[in-house]
Amino acid sequence: MNPSKNLRQSRILQIIKQKSIETQEELVNALKDFNMDVTQATVSRDIKELGILKVATGHGKQKYVPMTQSGEGASGRLMTIFVEAVIALENTDSFVIIQTLPGMAQAAAASLDSMHLEQILGSIAGDDTIFVATRSAQDAIKLKSILFSISNIHSIPEG
Repeated sequence: MNPSKNLRQSRILQIIKQKSIETQEELVNALKDFNMDVTQATVSRDIKELGILKVATGHGKQKYVPMTQSGEGASGRLMTIFVEAVIALENTDSFVIIQTLPGMAQAAAASLDSMHLEQILGSIAGDDTIFVATRSAQDAIKLKSILFSISNIHSIPEG
């Protein structure tokens, strides 16, 4: 069955809330259990549109989780702003520094806040830089990895 986009995305959210899904291939197979024949490319687009994040489970694995929404439909728009605005990520000690396009740090920080990521203690945004405090150097590394995976940056800088 070729499901409607709304039904497919609803099922995706249901699946990742109920199961620990690590890959897009696992998600495609889980959708097949609901008689939904979809491609990995379709699932990939849905993941971006839904603002789904891949987070570490603490057991050396990762899983997809829905981003907590700050308002109806806000997550997709805010995620798009974050993805388009961020141009560089760095971490040092227990901090992550996010470089954005000029004038975009405040909007990108609002998007970051809406993600409700457990690694973030707080953030401060200027014109083109966001300073993010985490609890530990390990949390900073994990946060940088999460943010890199959802950004448009093509290579992850060392640090």
